[in-house]
Order: sequence, then structure tokens, then C-alpha cells
Amino acid sequence: MPSGPTIRADIDRVAPAVVEKARRLSAATLHEAAGRIGSMPSAIKPVAPSFRICGPVVTVDSPGADNLWLHRAIYVTQPGDVLVVHVGDAHEWGYWGEIMSVAAKARGLGGLAIDGCVRDGAMLEQLGFPVFARGLCIRGTGKDFDARGWINHPTLFGNLAVHPGDLVVGDADGVVVLPRQRAAELVHDAEQREAKEAAILQRLRAGERTLEIYNF
Repeated sequence: MPSGPTIRADIDRVAPAVVEKARRLSAATLHEAAGRIGSMPSAIKPVAPSFRICGPVVTVDSPGADNLWLHRAIYVTQPGDVLVVHVGDAHEWGYWGEIMSVAAKARGLGGLAIDGCVRDGAMLEQLGFPVFARGLCIRGTGKDFDARGWINHPTLFGNLAVHPGDLVVGDADGVVVLPRQRAAELVHDAEQREAKEAAILQRLRAGERTLEIYNF
């Protein structure tokens, strides 16, 4: 396993039972039920429309235009973990591709969400390993062994602080990250919200209007 002063292998993760409940919920529902917190940049989208991620976060803070720390992070994970990667403002490089997806899938990872670009889009869809990114880019990255990165340390995406072990959920609408300590409570709230919305949909199909239902 990779090691060093900026690599943390031992982290507390959101409980597996909470992850399983979250799998049945949409990112938007979780975001709304949590008080509209946790949304990652909207530019981060699934490489294939069917891709979905849900699992504990392993954070990576990578030097720009360099993917060595992503390779290292693959081998600091546990099955089901999702890599959530920050690359500063160096978005326009292909940090991830077919080889890394095969390696991550062999490790049992739950997916990748990166605030940058990836490549090999068609192959990623065929492999079925869920990747969320800003887009596709063929610009190759380097591997600077002297460059400093961080694995499993708090990472900022704009004004959103993501911590290792948090809950991340992503689907076609976007990606949301919920604090590990509150994940069980927020997932429960999202389940209640979904049940309430199902009842509203029935009323709408029966002919009621949104204006009366919501007292607009």
C-alpha cells in the first residue's frame, strides 16, 4: 500500500447500511432533504448517462496535469469507496482512462468523481466503471515524483469542504456529498421527502393543481 506523510490509509467511513439506503435515492433528493448542501460543481457529470456512484469518499488532492496521486489512491481504498479528486484549476487534462478504470474495477472501487477531465470515453462506458468528470480531454498528464499531493485529507471544491469517509452520491443530475456524521439522519430525511413527493404525484395525476397543493 502506498504510504507517506500526506497519505492517510485509516479513515472512518459512512456506515454500509446508510450507503445501501442512499443507493435508492437521487442526488437531487438528498441535496434538497439535507437543506440544499453538498452539491459539487455542476460541470461534473457522468461520462455515460447510466453511470451512478454511491459510497464512502476517499479524497485526493492532485497536482495539476499529473495523475500519479490518482494511481496511488487506487491502492489506498477499500471495496465500494469512491475517489473524489481535486486538481486545482488544471481541468483541461485527461487524468483518468481505460487502464486506471480497469485497475480500479479490479480493486472493487465504487467510482470516481473528478473536478477535471478524463479520456477514453467510449471504453469507460463499455467497462461500466462509473466516472464523473468535467468532460473528455486527450491532453496527457505527467508523473512528477517530487510533486506533493494528499490522500484522505479535507479537500475544497469551491466552497464545499469534502472529508474522507463522507457519503457521495452522483447520477445524471449531478453529485452531492453529505457529511459522514450526519449521513444517516440526512438519508432518513431524504426517504421521507421521497415518500411525500410520491403522494403529491398521485394527487397531480388525479387532477389536482400544484397551485393548491403547495398553496402558492
